[in-house]
Order: sequence, then structure tokens, then C-alpha cells
Amino acid sequence: MADYDLKAAAFPKLTDAQIARLGACSEASSRRYRAGQFLFRVGERDFKFYVILTGAVEIVDCSGEAPNLLTVHVAGSFTGDVSHLTGNSSIVSAIVRDDCEVLEISTSTLRRILSECPDLSDVILQAFIARRRLLREPGTFTGLRVIGSRYSQDTFRVRDFLAKNRALFTWLDLEDDPAVDLLLKQFGLSEADTPVVACGRMVLLRNPSNRQLAEAAGILRPIEQTVYDLAVVGAGPAGLAAAVYGASEGLKTIVLERMAPGGQAGRSMRIENYLGFPTGLTGSELADRAVLQANKFGAYLTVPTPVAGLTFEQSYPVLRLESGEAVVAKCLLIATGADYRLLGIEGCQQFEGRGVYYAATPNEAQICRGAEVVVVGGGNSAGQAAVFLSGQARKVCLVVRGGDLYKSMSSYLARRIEQTKNIELLCNTTVRRMDGNGHLTGVELANSETGEARTMQTPALFSFIGAVPRSEWLPPEIETDGKGFVRTGPTLAQSSHWSARRTPFLLETSRPGVFAAGDVRSGSVKRVASAVGEGSMVVQFVHEYLKEM
Repeated sequence: MADYDLKAAAFPKLTDAQIARLGACSEASSRRYRAGQFLFRVGERDFKFYVILTGAVEIVDCSGEAPNLLTVHVAGSFTGDVSHLTGNSSIVSAIVRDDCEVLEISTSTLRRILSECPDLSDVILQAFIARRRLLREPGTFTGLRVIGSRYSQDTFRVRDFLAKNRALFTWLDLEDDPAVDLLLKQFGLSEADTPVVACGRMVLLRNPSNRQLAEAAGILRPIEQTVYDLAVVGAGPAGLAAAVYGASEGLKTIVLERMAPGGQAGRSMRIENYLGFPTGLTGSELADRAVLQANKFGAYLTVPTPVAGLTFEQSYPVLRLESGEAVVAKCLLIATGADYRLLGIEGCQQFEGRGVYYAATPNEAQICRGAEVVVVGGGNSAGQAAVFLSGQARKVCLVVRGGDLYKSMSSYLARRIEQTKNIELLCNTTVRRMDGNGHLTGVELANSETGEARTMQTPALFSFIGAVPRSEWLPPEIETDGKGFVRTGPTLAQSSHWSARRTPFLLETSRPGVFAAGDVRSGSVKRVASAVGEGSMVVQFVHEYLKEM
């Protein structure tokens, strides 16, 4: 989309007829404000949606050294962005410039309007999405400021969490940013205090936990104590698909995600074989759209909400959270996915976040510009990472244990790798050793056929090997295969844990009413489209199960 079109989509003018329809809502009210008053402030939750009838309203970014005017809304314009749907806190402030009259609408009413009025929904949602895209353009919006070293594991963890959750932030690198020393002095801090998270002229957190980060960024949402129709653990493609279809069909749905929406797919910088997107899309774009869709229909997504265990009370699944809270549901979907297996090389753990990474996104790529890097793995994730990094690094070495790249990678991607000049394919090769002092500086590679060893100087290694299911939190009632993947389907009718008279549904586990979908499921196809399909199918089985209750 051209820049002009993006801005046009971000700041449309509503017609008189559209404004009249909004004003006809019984919950909408007309209010007057004087110059200098705030309609809402940065950090507020459940802030109102405003349509400007007369006057003007400034939208201001207060997260930098000084307030920054982003835009001015005049008659026919409206305030707001995706935070209205996600439940996150406001990232900007709205200040009345000229005395104005506005139409004030609550977030709950706005949700209903978006569901019931497709023409208004299209205009408003497109504007919300476009506004967030504009804020992500370099130099436009400061957001939270993360101050820390590129060689600090905690700094990487903070950046990684914010990036995966699509929070707007700016990283100030101790090794590279000349403004860091002065800024730390202004805060009365030293390098030893980092990583630090600041907003404006105020230090918010020092080396925060992910939960503290989520609270500061306005991501964490309180959990309503009620019985849900469907609880989904995991917000990868399967979990998000179930949330969209479940909520859109009237099921009271909650999604519990330990880290960030998107799962492994959310880390991909280019998915080209997903139906309906011939030019491809990034995993984060797919996750963003799915989260917005799920929230639009009323699903409740909370991050980070790690699940510690599962029990059953009167046949209802009860999820025990690490926070000590509990979530009760009539049905449960296990969609926790899988993690990439660790390399298992001595000393590897000390370099994680300091040169060893399990994703290749702009967050990790910042330290790769002009360098030689290593990507380990022969699947699509490794291939997508290699292609993406080839546009950032001087050279990419793709290390594959086997001898045939086409065996486990889509043909289109394997051909692209072969045609990319600065990608070197090393088949029958493994990583033997890692070197570095506080951060990765080199690796030793070995060819399993010739025995030849090769040492490479590199600041970064990206690993995408194997899959370890996130099923360690499940009780014995949920049967898994020998590798820990959750078993599903009719064959479980013979299980000692199966208590229903009928045969288990296709995606049902050894416990009635508990389902599994996506990468965590035994025998699943490791593709985004497959995970989305399974998550969608589960909702039909949930309806069938609820009829039995």
C-alpha cells in the first residue's frame, strides 16, 4: 500500500449518515469539552471511542523526551486504535485543541457496532490497523524505551517479549547508541542497573519479569472468574482459529498464552504458501489479524498467562495458572504447540540471547547487519530464516544434518535458497563447538561424511531443529505418545481414561471434552494451514460435546 493510501485509510472522515447511525445507538451520548481537557490519557484502560462533531482534538505521543503531536482529529474524524478491541491500555493521549462536541461511545458498544454494522466496521477497523502500521514506521513513535546491552540475556528477553507481543518500543543499545550514557545519567542510573524500561522521563522498571513487562505495556488483562464454554491454552494458529470460530459462534471463549500470540508461525518473516496470500505475509501479521478477529467477536485473550497444571472437578477442566489463579471451562483445547529442540552442544546455553537464537525476526537481525551468520535446520522455518537473514547479513551458512534439502523443506523455498547468492548450503553438517567470551564469536562446523572441520567467526547462530511438545503440564489422564505429543481420535476409545459411551471425536483426547490441535497433537501436519484447520474443526466438536452435557 502506498504511503498516501495508508494515511487515507488511517484517518478517514465519516459521512453524515454514518455519524447519524452511530448517534442513534442508545448507549452513545453527545458531550462538550473545553480546550486543554483530556478525552483520555496514555495508560488508560477501557477508554471511550470518540467521533468529533465540532472543534479539534490532538493525538499526542507522550513516551519520548517531549510530547510529540501525531495527528489532529477534526469534525467527521474519530479517535482510537486496536487497543479498543484487544483490551490493552491506550498508547497515546487525546487532548482537546479547540472547544469541541463529540459523540462518546463505550468500548463494549463499539464492539457491538463492529459486529452488527459491516460497513462501519470496515472503515473503523481498517483505520485502527492502518494507524498502528503508521506508528511502527521508523522515527514516528517512541513507545517504551528499553536500555540495555546487546550481550545481556535479560535485555534480549525484554526486547523479545515486547517484540513478540507487537508492543511499540525503542531499544537503546549500550554498545551502539551515543545517547545512552546521557540518558542513564538523567535517570540517575549506571550501566550496572540495566536493562531498564522507561517511558518519557520516568523509569518504569529495572530488569522486569515478563509479567511486570506486560503490566507496564498494558498487555496483561485480569481474568473474569466464571465458567467458560471453551478454554484454549496456546495462541498459535490452532488456538487463534478456535478462538475466532468459537467466539463468533457464541461460545464464551478464553485464550491463555504463556508468551505471545502467533506460536512458532509468529516468528516467520515470510509465509508464502498460506491460502489466499499469493505475495506472502509475515507470521506476526497473521497473528495480529487473528488476534483482532478473535477480540472483535468477543474472545478473551490474556498474555502472559502460563498454565501450570490441569485437574478435573465434576467433569469440568480446571486450569491452574502460575499466578495462583484458576480457570474453569466446560471444554478445553490444548494448542500449546512445540518448541525447537536445543542444540545440545556444551556451552550453548550461556550464549542463548547472546548470539544463539530460536527465531529470526527484525529483533534478532539488528546485530547481523554486514556479518556472517549460521542457520541450523532443514525445515521450512530454517529456510524462511535463511532467506530473511540473507537480506541483512553479508553471508548466511545454512547447516543441514541430512544430504537432501528437498526432503523436509517446501520445494519453492529450497529453490529460492539455491538461487540466493549469499546463502551457502552445507549438507551433512553439524555444529561441533561454540566459542565466545560473554557472547558468541565463532562456531566449529563438522561434515559427517568427510570428517572435515571448519571454524567460522560469527556473532549469531539461529537454530530451528526438531520439535519438543509443550505438554509437560498435562496430567496422566491426557495420554501422549512416546515423544510427548498428545494423542487424539477414535483409537482412544480403549483408553482406561476414556469414560464416555461414544467413540472419541477426531481431535478429542483420552478425556471427553478435552481436545488437542496443532503442533502439540500427535500425528499433526506441521504447516500453518493445517493448524488453522484443526483449530477451526475443534469448535464443531465442542458444540457436539456441549449437547451431551
